[in-house]
Amino acid sequence: MSFLENPKQYTGAELDTIFFRPFLTGPSAEELGVRVLYNMPVPTTVQLWDGQRNILQKYTAAGWSGGAAATKYQKTLSLSRVKAELGFSAADYFSMVYEKIAARADVNMDDLTGSELEQAETALFRQAVAENIRATMWVGNTAASSGYNTFNGFLRALDAGVTAEAFYDKSFQSTALTDPAYVVELFDDLWKNADTRIQDMKAEGQLTFFVTSDLYFLYEKYLDSKGVDAAYSGTVDGRQGLAYHGIPVVDVRLGNYLTGTSYPKSFCLLTDRRNLVLAVNTADFPGNEVRMWYNPDQMENRQRAVFMAGCDILDETLVSYAHLA
Repeated sequence: MSFLENPKQYTGAELDTIFFRPFLTGPSAEELGVRVLYNMPVPTTVQLWDGQRNILQKYTAAGWSGGAAATKYQKTLSLSRVKAELGFSAADYFSMVYEKIAARADVNMDDLTGSELEQAETALFRQAVAENIRATMWVGNTAASSGYNTFNGFLRALDAGVTAEAFYDKSFQSTALTDPAYVVELFDDLWKNADTRIQDMKAEGQLTFFVTSDLYFLYEKYLDSKGVDAAYSGTVDGRQGLAYHGIPVVDVRLGNYLTGTSYPKSFCLLTDRRNLVLAVNTADFPGNEVRMWYNPDQMENRQRAVFMAGCDILDETLVSYAHLA
């Protein structure tokens, strides 16, 4: 057997439970590092309530003196219909699927059932779709003629907001990245110039420094230079996660995704992770599906996913941003 011919199609509840929900909810969603809204009604609207800041009053007599109602803000996320397609030669496709099965200890290789083949095929395509959603939510630009242009990403929102001066925006020169200590100066600068509401959010445990891989590496080198046992252990064993003054430092892992874009190749973003929202919908639009089939004319295995996705920054004033000039 050198190819897989059984067609598979996921729609409705299967599209939700088998394909998308595993990487858009629970621990997998947390790995994205942002707030994920999955299968919220379209158009997806996020409600933000700003309660009265001073509601305590002297109790002098009966009656109502609650004043005006709490202020409600809302932001509508624009979702775009997107399509993901992959094609593999039959022999290559079978090898990739077979490798996924062979890596499992609980599989009888002499008796491969259709369900195990289906799970391996689905996992292969799901991984590709998940990674492309993650990359697009950062570097997406619908104005681009090619590349990740299905929906606008967070960097596009920051690009558009710079002229409005809605958030703290700082640029730095590439020469600064030769000094590991500079990354700490950068963190301090973003913190000191951030909106006071950002600083107040630290106690909630959701503030995050989102950094490109070069800044993440620079911070690791800075920690390596400390002459303590913990620095030695970190140099030898590596570090599972970094933080600065209790605020997690997250590597956005964009690598080559930034190549060919107009976005800065190095940046650091301080915000509450709930302020960055990714929305994916697989239920509210006809034709949403995941399909996998074999094309005998081309001797090719093909995969296609159709769904809706979009992302945005809820409140740009709750952002402190530094980037390569």
